[in-house]
Amino acid sequence: MECRLGCGACCIAPSISSPIPGMPNGKPAGVRCIQLTKDNNCKIFGEKERPKVCGNLKPSREMCGESNKEAYLYLEDLEKATAIE
Repeated sequence: MECRLGCGACCIAPSISSPIPGMPNGKPAGVRCIQLTKDNNCKIFGEKERPKVCGNLKPSREMCGESNKEAYLYLEDLEKATAIE
């Protein structure tokens, strides 16, 4: 499965603990990645600077749903379920 162009849910909903260019401490859940363009495309897609966790996240029907909103809600729920308190 391919990513839905312009979705960006995986670049906003989850937290990322590894460094991102422009975000050396990663990013918290719900915060837009600095590398996400206004039209929700990754500026560093396929680049060596892209965090490994981003490259390892593979789109699936379950995760992506039928819309960007469904994808965001799925990833938000996953973030909450796996958060360390």
